Amino acid sequence: MMPEFTTRFISLLILSLFLFACSDDDIKEDPYADWSALDFYEDATRSLKASEFEEAIKNLENLEARFPFSPYARQAQLDVAYAYYKFEEPESAIAAADRFIRINPRDPNVDYAWYLKGLSDYNRGTGFLDSFFVRDPSLHDNKSMGNALNSFSTLVARFPDSRYAQDAYQHMVFLRNKLAESELHAARYYIKRKAWLAAARRGKYVLETYPTTPASRGALKIMITSYKELGLNDLAADAQSVLDANPPANAQVVDAGNTQLEPPPDNE
Repeated sequence: MMPEFTTRFISLLILSLFLFACSDDDIKEDPYADWSALDFYEDATRSLKASEFEEAIKNLENLEARFPFSPYARQAQLDVAYAYYKFEEPESAIAAADRFIRINPRDPNVDYAWYLKGLSDYNRGTGFLDSFFVRDPSLHDNKSMGNALNSFSTLVARFPDSRYAQDAYQHMVFLRNKLAESELHAARYYIKRKAWLAAARRGKYVLETYPTTPASRGALKIMITSYKELGLNDLAADAQSVLDANPPANAQVVDAGNTQLEPPPDNE
Protein backbone atom coordinates (compact mmCIF):
# COMPACT_ATOMS: atom_id res chain seq x y z
CA MET A 1 0.00 0.00 0.00
CA MET A 2 1.08 3.59 -0.66
CA PRO A 3 2.18 5.47 2.49
CA GLU A 4 -0.42 7.93 3.86
CA PHE A 5 1.97 10.88 3.48
CA THR A 6 2.57 10.07 -0.20
CA THR A 7 -1.17 9.74 -0.83
CA ARG A 8 -1.86 13.16 0.71
CA PHE A 9 0.98 14.75 -1.23
CA ILE A 10 -0.28 13.39 -4.55
CA SER A 11 -3.85 14.52 -3.76
CA LEU A 12 -2.67 18.04 -2.93
CA LEU A 13 -0.56 18.14 -6.07
CA ILE A 14 -3.52 17.10 -8.25
CA LEU A 15 -5.77 19.67 -6.55
CA SER A 16 -3.19 22.42 -7.05
CA LEU A 17 -2.80 21.58 -10.73
CA PHE A 18 -6.61 21.57 -11.13
CA LEU A 19 -7.00 24.98 -9.48
CA PHE A 20 -4.16 26.42 -11.56
CA ALA A 21 -5.77 25.09 -14.74
CA CYS A 22 -9.13 26.58 -13.75
CA SER A 23 -7.51 29.92 -12.98
CA ASP A 24 -5.69 29.89 -16.28
CA ASP A 25 -8.93 29.06 -18.12
CA ASP A 26 -10.73 31.93 -16.39
CA ILE A 27 -8.09 34.37 -17.56
CA LYS A 28 -8.26 33.07 -21.12
CA GLU A 29 -12.06 33.20 -21.14
CA ASP A 30 -12.20 36.87 -20.15
CA PRO A 31 -12.63 38.68 -23.48
CA TYR A 32 -12.06 42.05 -21.80
CA ALA A 33 -8.81 41.26 -20.04
CA ASP A 34 -6.83 43.63 -22.25
CA TRP A 35 -9.46 46.36 -22.47
CA SER A 36 -8.78 49.81 -21.11
CA ALA A 37 -11.33 52.18 -19.60
CA LEU A 38 -11.40 54.03 -22.91
CA ASP A 39 -12.15 50.79 -24.78
CA PHE A 40 -15.18 50.13 -22.57
CA TYR A 41 -16.37 53.71 -22.88
CA GLU A 42 -16.04 53.90 -26.66
CA ASP A 43 -17.77 50.57 -27.15
CA ALA A 44 -20.58 51.59 -24.81
CA THR A 45 -20.99 54.88 -26.67
CA ARG A 46 -21.27 53.03 -29.98
CA SER A 47 -23.89 50.73 -28.45
CA LEU A 48 -25.93 53.67 -27.15
CA LYS A 49 -25.94 55.32 -30.57
CA ALA A 50 -27.04 52.01 -32.12
CA SER A 51 -29.82 51.62 -29.50
CA GLU A 52 -28.15 48.44 -28.24
CA PHE A 53 -28.88 49.35 -24.67
CA GLU A 54 -28.27 45.97 -23.05
CA GLU A 55 -24.77 45.85 -24.52
CA ALA A 56 -24.15 49.43 -23.44
CA ILE A 57 -25.22 48.64 -19.88
CA LYS A 58 -22.83 45.68 -19.74
CA ASN A 59 -19.86 47.74 -20.92
CA LEU A 60 -20.63 50.73 -18.71
CA GLU A 61 -20.95 48.57 -15.61
CA ASN A 62 -17.76 46.75 -16.55
CA LEU A 63 -15.99 50.07 -16.94
CA GLU A 64 -16.93 51.32 -13.50
CA ALA A 65 -16.23 47.97 -11.82
CA ARG A 66 -12.78 47.57 -13.35
CA PHE A 67 -11.70 51.22 -13.47
CA PRO A 68 -13.56 53.00 -10.62
CA PHE A 69 -11.05 55.86 -10.55
CA SER A 70 -10.91 56.36 -14.30
CA PRO A 71 -11.93 59.76 -15.68
CA TYR A 72 -14.63 57.86 -17.62
CA ALA A 73 -16.17 56.22 -14.52
CA ARG A 74 -18.28 59.22 -13.52
CA GLN A 75 -19.66 59.60 -17.03
CA ALA A 76 -20.42 55.88 -17.05
CA GLN A 77 -22.56 56.29 -13.92
CA LEU A 78 -24.77 58.80 -15.72
CA ASP A 79 -24.76 56.96 -19.05
CA VAL A 80 -25.88 53.70 -17.47
CA ALA A 81 -28.89 55.45 -15.89
CA TYR A 82 -29.88 56.69 -19.36
CA ALA A 83 -29.29 53.23 -20.87
CA TYR A 84 -31.56 51.60 -18.28
CA TYR A 85 -34.22 54.24 -18.98
CA LYS A 86 -34.12 53.53 -22.71
CA PHE A 87 -34.07 49.78 -22.00
CA GLU A 88 -37.39 50.32 -20.15
CA GLU A 89 -36.11 49.28 -16.74
CA PRO A 90 -37.28 52.27 -14.67
CA GLU A 91 -36.32 50.82 -11.28
CA SER A 92 -32.72 50.33 -12.41
CA ALA A 93 -32.67 53.75 -14.09
CA ILE A 94 -33.87 55.45 -10.92
CA ALA A 95 -31.39 53.51 -8.77
CA ALA A 96 -28.53 54.50 -11.08
CA ALA A 97 -29.62 58.15 -11.13
CA ASP A 98 -29.92 58.17 -7.33
CA ARG A 99 -26.43 56.76 -7.06
CA PHE A 100 -25.03 59.42 -9.39
CA ILE A 101 -26.73 62.17 -7.37
CA ARG A 102 -25.43 60.76 -4.09
CA ILE A 103 -21.83 60.35 -5.29
CA ASN A 104 -21.65 63.51 -7.41
CA PRO A 105 -23.93 66.12 -5.77
CA ARG A 106 -22.00 69.03 -7.32
CA ASP A 107 -21.54 67.58 -10.77
CA PRO A 108 -22.57 70.05 -13.50
CA ASN A 109 -24.89 67.42 -14.95
CA VAL A 110 -26.68 66.43 -11.76
CA ASP A 111 -29.78 68.27 -13.02
CA TYR A 112 -29.96 65.68 -15.81
CA ALA A 113 -30.00 62.89 -13.22
CA TRP A 114 -32.98 64.50 -11.46
CA TYR A 115 -34.73 64.96 -14.80
CA LEU A 116 -34.15 61.32 -15.74
CA LYS A 117 -35.49 60.19 -12.36
CA GLY A 118 -38.66 62.20 -12.93
CA LEU A 119 -39.20 60.83 -16.43
CA SER A 120 -38.60 57.25 -15.27
CA ASP A 121 -41.38 57.52 -12.70
CA TYR A 122 -43.59 59.57 -15.03
CA ASN A 123 -43.47 56.90 -17.75
CA ARG A 124 -43.55 53.93 -15.38
CA GLY A 125 -46.21 51.44 -16.42
CA THR A 126 -46.66 52.77 -19.94
CA GLY A 127 -46.33 50.31 -22.76
CA PHE A 128 -47.14 49.42 -26.35
CA LEU A 129 -50.94 49.53 -25.86
CA ASP A 130 -50.79 53.14 -24.69
CA SER A 131 -50.24 54.12 -28.32
CA PHE A 132 -53.76 52.85 -29.12
CA PHE A 133 -55.79 53.36 -25.93
CA VAL A 134 -56.15 56.50 -23.83
CA ARG A 135 -54.94 55.80 -20.30
CA ASP A 136 -55.92 58.10 -17.45
CA PRO A 137 -52.99 58.20 -15.01
CA SER A 138 -55.25 59.35 -12.19
CA LEU A 139 -56.92 55.92 -12.21
CA HIS A 140 -53.62 54.11 -11.70
CA ASP A 141 -50.75 54.04 -9.22
CA ASN A 142 -50.27 57.56 -7.89
CA LYS A 143 -47.12 56.67 -5.95
CA SER A 144 -45.06 56.88 -9.13
CA MET A 145 -46.77 60.16 -10.04
CA GLY A 146 -45.89 61.55 -6.59
CA ASN A 147 -42.27 60.42 -6.94
CA ALA A 148 -42.05 61.99 -10.39
CA LEU A 149 -43.51 65.24 -9.07
CA ASN A 150 -40.92 65.30 -6.27
CA SER A 151 -38.04 64.78 -8.71
CA PHE A 152 -39.26 67.46 -11.12
CA SER A 153 -39.93 69.84 -8.21
CA THR A 154 -36.37 69.33 -6.92
CA LEU A 155 -34.96 70.02 -10.37
CA VAL A 156 -36.97 73.23 -10.83
CA ALA A 157 -36.20 74.49 -7.30
CA ARG A 158 -32.47 73.73 -7.28
CA PHE A 159 -31.66 74.33 -10.93
CA PRO A 160 -34.10 76.98 -12.24
CA ASP A 161 -31.75 77.80 -15.12
CA SER A 162 -31.38 74.18 -16.21
CA ARG A 163 -32.20 73.37 -19.82
CA TYR A 164 -34.57 70.73 -18.44
CA ALA A 165 -36.42 73.02 -16.01
CA GLN A 166 -39.15 74.21 -18.40
CA ASP A 167 -40.12 70.71 -19.47
CA ALA A 168 -39.97 69.52 -15.85
CA TYR A 169 -42.36 72.32 -14.88
CA GLN A 170 -44.83 71.30 -17.59
CA HIS A 171 -44.74 67.75 -16.25
CA MET A 172 -45.32 69.12 -12.74
CA VAL A 173 -48.51 70.92 -13.81
CA PHE A 174 -49.90 67.78 -15.41
CA LEU A 175 -48.94 65.59 -12.44
CA ARG A 176 -50.52 67.93 -9.90
CA ASN A 177 -53.75 67.90 -11.89
CA LYS A 178 -53.77 64.12 -12.11
CA LEU A 179 -52.93 63.64 -8.43
CA ALA A 180 -55.83 65.95 -7.55
CA GLU A 181 -58.13 63.95 -9.82
CA SER A 182 -56.97 60.77 -8.13
CA GLU A 183 -58.10 62.17 -4.78
CA LEU A 184 -61.50 62.98 -6.30
CA HIS A 185 -61.86 59.40 -7.51
CA ALA A 186 -61.32 58.25 -3.93
CA ALA A 187 -63.78 60.84 -2.60
CA ARG A 188 -66.49 59.72 -5.02
CA TYR A 189 -65.92 56.14 -3.92
CA TYR A 190 -66.52 57.21 -0.31
CA ILE A 191 -69.71 59.03 -1.34
CA LYS A 192 -71.04 55.85 -2.95
CA ARG A 193 -70.33 54.09 0.32
CA LYS A 194 -72.00 56.96 2.21
CA ALA A 195 -68.73 57.55 4.07
CA TRP A 196 -69.43 61.27 4.21
CA LEU A 197 -66.66 62.27 6.61
CA ALA A 198 -63.98 60.46 4.61
CA ALA A 199 -65.27 62.07 1.40
CA ALA A 200 -65.24 65.56 2.97
CA ARG A 201 -61.68 65.05 4.15
CA ARG A 202 -60.56 64.05 0.66
CA GLY A 203 -62.18 67.14 -0.80
CA LYS A 204 -60.53 69.35 1.80
CA TYR A 205 -57.16 67.73 1.08
CA VAL A 206 -57.49 68.58 -2.62
CA LEU A 207 -58.24 72.25 -1.79
CA GLU A 208 -55.30 72.49 0.59
CA THR A 209 -52.77 70.59 -1.52
CA TYR A 210 -53.81 71.33 -5.11
CA PRO A 211 -55.81 74.59 -4.88
CA THR A 212 -55.03 75.82 -8.39
CA THR A 213 -56.04 72.65 -10.22
CA PRO A 214 -59.32 72.21 -12.13
CA ALA A 215 -60.22 69.47 -9.61
CA SER A 216 -60.70 72.09 -6.88
CA ARG A 217 -64.31 72.79 -7.98
CA GLY A 218 -65.11 69.10 -7.85
CA ALA A 219 -63.59 68.97 -4.37
CA LEU A 220 -65.86 71.83 -3.22
CA LYS A 221 -68.96 70.08 -4.58
CA ILE A 222 -67.99 66.90 -2.73
CA MET A 223 -67.48 68.88 0.47
CA ILE A 224 -70.89 70.58 0.11
CA THR A 225 -72.68 67.26 -0.37
CA SER A 226 -70.79 65.56 2.45
CA TYR A 227 -71.25 68.40 4.95
CA LYS A 228 -74.99 68.52 4.27
CA GLU A 229 -75.29 64.78 4.85
CA LEU A 230 -73.35 65.18 8.10
CA GLY A 231 -75.66 68.01 9.20
CA LEU A 232 -72.80 70.52 9.12
CA ASN A 233 -74.77 73.17 7.30
CA ASP A 234 -72.48 76.07 8.19
CA LEU A 235 -69.49 74.31 6.65
CA ALA A 236 -71.60 73.39 3.62
CA ALA A 237 -72.60 77.06 3.22
CA ASP A 238 -68.98 78.17 3.47
CA ALA A 239 -67.95 75.71 0.77
CA GLN A 240 -70.84 76.88 -1.41
CA SER A 241 -69.73 80.51 -1.02
CA VAL A 242 -66.22 79.62 -2.18
CA LEU A 243 -67.63 77.69 -5.13
CA ASP A 244 -69.88 80.59 -6.15
CA ALA A 245 -67.01 83.05 -5.90
CA ASN A 246 -64.87 80.98 -8.27
CA PRO A 247 -66.67 80.40 -11.58
CA PRO A 248 -65.46 77.49 -13.69
CA ALA A 249 -62.53 78.20 -15.92
CA ASN A 250 -61.98 76.63 -19.30
CA ALA A 251 -58.95 74.83 -17.97
CA GLN A 252 -57.79 71.74 -19.77
CA VAL A 253 -55.41 69.19 -18.34
CA VAL A 254 -52.80 68.72 -21.04
CA ASP A 255 -50.46 65.76 -20.91
CA ALA A 256 -46.83 66.88 -20.95
CA GLY A 257 -46.14 64.02 -23.33
CA ASN A 258 -43.59 61.27 -23.54
CA THR A 259 -40.37 63.27 -23.71
CA GLN A 260 -37.70 61.90 -26.01
CA LEU A 261 -34.82 62.03 -23.57
CA GLU A 262 -31.48 62.85 -25.13
CA PRO A 263 -28.30 61.06 -24.04
CA PRO A 264 -26.59 62.67 -21.04
CA PRO A 265 -24.12 65.47 -21.76
CA ASP A 266 -20.43 64.71 -21.39
CA ASN A 267 -18.55 65.71 -18.26
CA GLU A 268 -15.85 67.99 -19.54
